[in-house]
Amino acid sequence: MKKRDIYLLSPSPAEGTISLPMISFSIVSERLDFEGCDTLMFTSKQAVKSAERIDPNWKKYPTVAVGPATKKQIEALGGRVIYYPSSFYGKNLSRDIVRYFKEKKLLYLRPQKVSFDTKEYLKSAGVTVQEQVIYETSCIAYTQEEAPSRGAIIIFTSPSTMECFFKNFEWDESYTAVLIGDATKGALKRGMDYVVADRALIKSCIEKAKSLQEDPIA
Repeated sequence: MKKRDIYLLSPSPAEGTISLPMISFSIVSERLDFEGCDTLMFTSKQAVKSAERIDPNWKKYPTVAVGPATKKQIEALGGRVIYYPSSFYGKNLSRDIVRYFKEKKLLYLRPQKVSFDTKEYLKSAGVTVQEQVIYETSCIAYTQEEAPSRGAIIIFTSPSTMECFFKNFEWDESYTAVLIGDATKGALKRGMDYVVADRALIKSCIEKAKSLQEDPIA
């Protein structure tokens, strides 16, 4: 029996998957405005990469990294992570942010479009956050002939990848979605068969997808 194909919708290819990137990135700021801040906050690895392209001096500031991939990217570029929540959900996070950062001056370096309103969430916890939009995303266009094969296992790594997928393709009942986390789960459409990765990492998504490859096609 032929194994089900695994499609990865993130920008970077990975062994054992068919690359079908949904999003392209572009820088929208010429400089980083560090004035009045003493701590940076990132919620995506692309934000870290974008900051590095604009001004490598971001590494002089301690950072809050949301998500394991973001933390890994900061450290790979030589930045220093002082706080690392796995997601922006849960009472514990709210308490920790207030405890550790209420007196700090946070600068949130972010994309133009976000799936979760971080600034308002932290404001409700009593923490003031400055924001700077440093990059934007756009959907890559595909033809219908490039749609995933029947029975495909499709890895969605963000709500945006799901949004862009549905701008290109219809959902086939034989597909299974593998989701990187809760925010992406919130973008599901009715009737989609899905599983969530054990950890919010692309590697974990691929492992979960490979565990489904032998399953019969619906």
